[in-house]
Amino acid sequence: MPGKRAMKSILVYAVGQGAICLGCGKPREKCACRAAMAAPRGDGIVRVSRETKGRKGKGVTLIAGVPLDAAGLAELAKDLKQRCGTGGTVKDGVIEIQGDHRDRLLEDLQSRGYRVKRAGG
Repeated sequence: MPGKRAMKSILVYAVGQGAICLGCGKPREKCACRAAMAAPRGDGIVRVSRETKGRKGKGVTLIAGVPLDAAGLAELAKDLKQRCGTGGTVKDGVIEIQGDHRDRLLEDLQSRGYRVKRAGG
């Protein structure tokens, strides 16, 4: 049909392979483009801060600027949560630990070799 945009077919799932990566076309377990993604670049300083905004007054400790990929951040978050004895998550490259654990996390990250600064008030 003239004037109409041609629709491009993209395979997103195959019965024998499961979910397909849109970038490289391989199964997600064997994805080559995720492995090639570099860790986000920053100034090399890990910042530890506390935030209550949007959490009904409950505080969380935020750790931003860690030069690791997604899998490395998840592993570090797991270790830090165990160290603090609390829950948490990783969102958009920032580790969130429930509660105010800035001092403990600052010392722990410094012992792991990171340059750490306490951010905020």
